[in-house]
Amino acid sequence: MHGGPNLPVPKGEESHNWLAPQAGDGPLQPVPDDYTYIEEVVVVGYPIKRARQYLARHLGNPVTYRLVAVQRGEKSGIIRQAEIIPAGGGENIHVRAVRTLPDGTPASYFAPTDLVMVRATVQATNGGTVPPLGPMDRIVLHVPVRSYQRFLPAIYQGAVPTRSQNILRPSERAMRQWGAREEARTTLVDARHADQFQRFLFIFQHLMTTVVDKIDGLPDLTNPSLANPKFLPWIASWVSFELDESLPIHQQRELVRRSIRLHRTRGTRQGIEEMIQVLTSAPVQVGERIKPQPNVLGAMTLAGGRDIAERYLREEPPAFFLLQPNRDHTTFFSLILENRTAFKARFGEQAPAILRRISRIVTNEMPAHVTFTIQFDESV
Repeated sequence: MHGGPNLPVPKGEESHNWLAPQAGDGPLQPVPDDYTYIEEVVVVGYPIKRARQYLARHLGNPVTYRLVAVQRGEKSGIIRQAEIIPAGGGENIHVRAVRTLPDGTPASYFAPTDLVMVRATVQATNGGTVPPLGPMDRIVLHVPVRSYQRFLPAIYQGAVPTRSQNILRPSERAMRQWGAREEARTTLVDARHADQFQRFLFIFQHLMTTVVDKIDGLPDLTNPSLANPKFLPWIASWVSFELDESLPIHQQRELVRRSIRLHRTRGTRQGIEEMIQVLTSAPVQVGERIKPQPNVLGAMTLAGGRDIAERYLREEPPAFFLLQPNRDHTTFFSLILENRTAFKARFGEQAPAILRRISRIVTNEMPAHVTFTIQFDESV
């Protein structure tokens, strides 16, 4: 079954993940742990762009790619294999994906997907010992593409022998008049020269592929989830949404993605709740028309902290407020958070900073004539 990659077992354990060799390969080799991420890229069949991003995220090695001719039944742009070129010299390491059927026989690309087992092989060029991956070793990803070779005679594509024979048949008149005979002309193409011609064509294919990739990536310029971070303020300006560039990139992307809805609902209950959820991930509920606790003789509590974060750290009880007389109840609302224990478990040491951020968000988003209070839901 074509599922996730069979991850290697670390060395020294009882059960080793031994590799299935291909025809003509060297002896079996256990998979070093250093090659796990490269293995996964090859086995899963990452596209070239995602593969480079994935390897750059997990490995510090330089990653390049090499265009190769697509084979029958193979998809273009999908990683076929990875080649590791050691920085200190030595044999190159090849990471390939081996596709087999349940009985162990090799599976073609036309075999049903649910019957195919995919696993990785990590082997040296001449079957030597596979060394650990060095920090400066170069990773070359082999990417199959539909190159210009398909427009050439098959003799230059390597699909037929490098020797061809053409028989020249003279006309009957020439045979009678001049005694001409059939002649066979043999055309020889050196395999080395054919390979050089293929590499020459791949120069233009590489340039064309780069241009096509940029054209295919144009829709990503206006996609907040994929666009370059430098374009996010420009996209937000389309709907007059002011983006805070000091926020983390993932929050900026989410704000731009929701910018139209947040712009329409700004100052409303829904808008405040959604803004807090995006910027803090804190579960919150806005209670409308809830007045703060009025002053009661003998039961007044003064807030001793300078701000909400300090009052939270001191675990002060909710304060009693001096309400303005004859003020309409529609000018008050409460921001109800989860109970104090759950809030502390969720954010830990960041809880005071989260409370301070929530206070700033609500102050900026609420109407100017409204007053709010923040309280924990201790009913649960």
